[in-house]
Formats: sequence, C-alpha cells, structure tokens
Amino acid sequence: MQRTQPAWWQDEIIYEIYPRSFNDSNGDGIGDLPGITAKLDYLQELGVTMLWLAPVYRSPMVDMGYDIADYQAIDPAFGTMADMEELLSAAHDRGLKVIMDLVLNHTSDQHPWFQEALRDPTSPYRDYYIFKSAPAAQAPTNWRGIFGGSTWTAVPDDPETMYFHTFTAAQPDLNWENPELRQQLYRIINWWLAKGIAGFRLDAITHLKKDQDWDNLPADGPDGLVSVTRKGLNRPGLGKFLQELKEATFARHDSVTIGEAAGVRPDQLAEFVGPAGYFSMIFDFSYLNIDVTDANQWEQPRDWTTTELADTIFTSQRAIQTAQGVFANVLENHDQNRALTKFIKNPVDRTPAAAKALATLSVFLPGVPVLYQGQELGMHNFTRHHIEEFNDVSSINNYQRLIKAGKTPDEALAIVNWRSRDNARVPMPWDDSRFGGFSTGTPWLNPGTVKHGINVAAEQADPESVLHYYQQLLRLQQQPQYRDVLRTGQFEPLVSPAAVIAYRRQNEQQRLLVLLNLERQPVSLAHRYQGRILLDNLSTKAIGKGEIVDQLEPQQALIMEEL
Repeated sequence: MQRTQPAWWQDEIIYEIYPRSFNDSNGDGIGDLPGITAKLDYLQELGVTMLWLAPVYRSPMVDMGYDIADYQAIDPAFGTMADMEELLSAAHDRGLKVIMDLVLNHTSDQHPWFQEALRDPTSPYRDYYIFKSAPAAQAPTNWRGIFGGSTWTAVPDDPETMYFHTFTAAQPDLNWENPELRQQLYRIINWWLAKGIAGFRLDAITHLKKDQDWDNLPADGPDGLVSVTRKGLNRPGLGKFLQELKEATFARHDSVTIGEAAGVRPDQLAEFVGPAGYFSMIFDFSYLNIDVTDANQWEQPRDWTTTELADTIFTSQRAIQTAQGVFANVLENHDQNRALTKFIKNPVDRTPAAAKALATLSVFLPGVPVLYQGQELGMHNFTRHHIEEFNDVSSINNYQRLIKAGKTPDEALAIVNWRSRDNARVPMPWDDSRFGGFSTGTPWLNPGTVKHGINVAAEQADPESVLHYYQQLLRLQQQPQYRDVLRTGQFEPLVSPAAVIAYRRQNEQQRLLVLLNLERQPVSLAHRYQGRILLDNLSTKAIGKGEIVDQLEPQQALIMEEL
C-alpha cells in the first residue's frame, strides 16, 4: 500500500502540555484544565494546531497520572469532566485539535479492577492482571523493572502470591492475553473518541506483550536482576494486539495515534507506521538518548559529537522513508531533560541562538513536529542540591540504586540532576514574578534555578527571542507553497563539516535546505549553496532575492530555498 497523499494529521504541529505544570487557575499550586483553556490564545498565536494533554484521569499520582485509577473520570486536581468538555469546545473554536495521553499497559493499584482482583481471588478481574504463585515469597522471575527493583510485589496478606509490574509496584500491568480485558479497554477508547478528541498518544505501548514462558535470564547487574525489556518489550505476538486495537477503535474514527514505541527496530517501521501500520506515527527516540549509553540505565552522560548526532538522525530518517512511514519529531517531552542542556554541552554556549538552531533542525525534519511546553522559550535544566527536592519517582528510585551501586551522594545527585524528568516538569514561566505567573499559591514542584528573561512575558516583548523565532518557524512550516515538499518530499542528508548538520527536502518542483552550525566558531561549508534565505536564526531581516552561502556563523541556522 503506497502512501500517495498526506493524511490530515501530517499537517499538524503538536504541542505537549503537562497539565500539572502549565497554568493554575485556582491558586492551589497545581495546573488544571481551566488554566489550559485560559492560555489557548497564546497557543494559537504560537502557531501550534494540536494539543497533547499528559494524563488528566483520576489518579493517586504515584507516577504523576501515568497510574490511572479511572479512565473515564477527570482527577479533581485538574478539574471536572465539564472543564474537559469546555476545553475541547474552546480549542475547537480556535481551530485547535486535542489528543489525550493513554496508558494501556497498566493501571493504578487503586483502580477498582485491581482492588477487586485483590479482594477476591476468584473474581474475573483477577485475570485482568498478572498474578503468579510465589512459594516462600520468592519472585517468579529475576526481571528488573524500568524504575528499578523486582517486577514482582507480594499481594497484601498473601506473600506467596505476587503480581507483575513493569514500572512501579503502584502500576500493576494489565493482562493483554485476556480478550475480555481488551474489549473493556476498546469500549473506553471509543467513548473518549465520541467526545470529540482527535486521537491519542499511546504510552509504553510496546510493553503490552510479555513472554509467556516467564523464564529467568542471566543477570545484567549487581542486583542479580535482568532488565524486563528482555522479556517484555516489543516481543513476538505484540502485533496481534496492536492490529486488533487499531481495528476496534482508531480506524473507526479516522483518529491520529502516536506510539511511544521503544524497542521498534528499523526493519519493523513499515509494520508499525507504514501506510497500513498500527499507528499514524511513532516517536524517534534515537537521538534523544544520544547522551546515554543505555536509556534504561542512569549513569554519567556519555560523550558524543555533532557528526554522531547528524548520523543518528539521518539513519532514522532513511529508515522511515524506506518504510513510507511518519515520525513524530521531538526535542523534548515530559520524560526527557531539556534539549538546550542536553545537546549543547558547554553551559556558556546554551544561548538563544543555540535554542533557535535546535528548533530549526527539528521542525523541518520529515514528519510531524512535536513541541513540549517551555521548549519555545529555550528553557534549561535546573540544579537541585538534595534528593528530597525531587518529585519524580524514577529520579528517587535511581538515586537509591546509584548509592547502592557505590556512587557517592554527590555523584548520584549529579546524575539525577542531569536525567531527572522533573527538569521538564517544573511550572511553566509566564512572567518574572515570584512563581512565574504559574500560580498565586506555592507550586506543587519548586521551579528550581530561574534563568533571567526566559519567560513568556519577557520573550513576547523581545522580537529577537526564542519564542518569536518559534512563531516564525512554525508559520513557515505551515505555508501552503511548501506543503507538498515538506509533507511528501524526499529527504537527503548533505555532506558537511563536522560541526554542521545539513539536509535537503526536495520534490520535482522545490528544494529546501536546512543548514546549522551548533559550534561557537564560524565554519566553511563543503559546498556553495545559492538561493533565497527564508529564515535565519541570527537575523530578523526580510527574505533575500538570492544569496550564496558558503559559511555559517557561530550557532547559525538557515532555511534556504535553492534556486
């Protein structure tokens, strides 16, 4: 099946909102749905077209909403179902679509299904989850969870029965081998789609299938455990579940789906996101984890080069082009540290120009751009001085693991400061007031170190700000005359010096160049390029009629239409 015309969702620019940290409307220190509704004009002016909401379902918030206790209720911290419906209506009035985060791999241990499974071992809900007998309270397997520790926890008052969890003990995995469970989930999904949401971002979706032999493997760490990803990530048989999920829900509504599909190999891309794939698109995480040797292990950041970054991006783009699929292109999300800190190694080089260059690289790659709140401001990582200052369960668990592995408290804290998901989850800075205009009360999470001038009000007033550049960039990406070349044109990596990332987007009618220098020294290019400069991150001057480019200034990024 050949993809000949862009799907409707290929015209979107997506903006992820972490509701707890976006905007607080009632002064309780927690962002909420009315707070999002109040900022829709800002989002429309920014130039995004689709909003992705991190989970707002009822939850005890052990993993900040990724532990769902009721799929069909809004958590009171965020408001009410009426607030959700008002947000949908107000967004649609502005031409903004809304998608929701959906967690299908697990629920909260407070979900009524799990509570009933614990209460009555003969209940049908017992088979909604994964329970195993555990003689002498011995874990059934030696698998290590994503957040550390065993994947097995004893049932309260029954230590010889254990339940399985890929993530925390508060997030028991659902048993996708049970067809009755699957039908329950499909019913919930269709209920939300009928409310008018445009689709879903699917959390941890490649974890649904577990090897049913439940065998031990040789340990891969000093704790005597082995990563659960060896037996529960993108395993044989997953495709059967994903195809059924698509046919029973998303395909019936022409909805958009974005898979958080860790572990998908290049040769599987057509299966997952080709013209007949399970999802509309998946995230390309290859370059997001360039700073670590293993994304599931927290260690000191590894060294890497700009050439390696370019090669990683280009390899992924070649693979997705071969598969006739689409990537959701991200620099940041709620699980990652800030892009400016990650991709610009020297702190003194983390400038607005560098933030603009990274934006240029990402937004014009083939695929659908996905921004994360605050990315458009050029936000940095924070620095915290005590582990007690962190909220993120992954940060806290990994700190303890690092200490047990022999790291000093200072070494462990440095790693956690680098990797912590709290870097992205701090409250959105709307102005330079005490709490950044996020709330009139004390925020649920300390904003950490504040960077002067990095807030919405300051950047709206500065025509050379990162925010204004994002607005220009997104307007350019949406211009009708470039739609065909950007949606279905070919992608061609270009030979360039080590400090430069360069690529071409082209079809029979047009050729667009993206050139960027991430270093703080000028660089001579391998070729002379002639054309109209459509956007220059170092200049606000009007588009030229025709120029020759053979050199890039420090941290310069250009988008050029070749003549």
